[in-house]
Amino acid sequence: MSQGKLLFLGDSLLADFDWQHRITHFEVINLSVFGETAQGLLARLPVVQKQVKNPNIIVVMTGTNNLFFKDYNYIETLREIVVRLSQYYPTAEVILNSLLPLQLPWLNIKEMMRINHEIEALSLQTGCCFLDMFTKLKGKPGLFFFKAGSIHVTEVGYNLWAKSILEFIAFLFEDD
Repeated sequence: MSQGKLLFLGDSLLADFDWQHRITHFEVINLSVFGETAQGLLARLPVVQKQVKNPNIIVVMTGTNNLFFKDYNYIETLREIVVRLSQYYPTAEVILNSLLPLQLPWLNIKEMMRINHEIEALSLQTGCCFLDMFTKLKGKPGLFFFKAGSIHVTEVGYNLWAKSILEFIAFLFEDD
């Protein structure tokens, strides 16, 4: 029995996994796109609104590809994404997922932590939720790998991520 609709919006890190297999109590709609930046997601939101009606929960995880382009200042774009999602889906819970603890040669850990703090502050300012997967996955070996010039999450990493999302959703429903 479905507890509602769960919409995923983001880049390949979300697109590359069968969330429905792990989150069986929801109808999972994954409209994540390989290679997408925060700006790309913002531009695509009107199409998303036409495709998806009344999701209960929206998980947004974007910015990883911005990091590949050395764009570390996309938080205002992320704010606009949250504002539009709130306008399109006023009853949905929006969950902003942190950046994952990727080890990129050109980006130090302090910069990633700064960006994640900005994402968390944005969630507090806009009334949405913040899921800190950076802290949960940091320092755990074997969760990420590089292939064909891009980063991917291992099955173990995805299982931890899906479990964290389920725990977070259970907390949201328990709080209601």
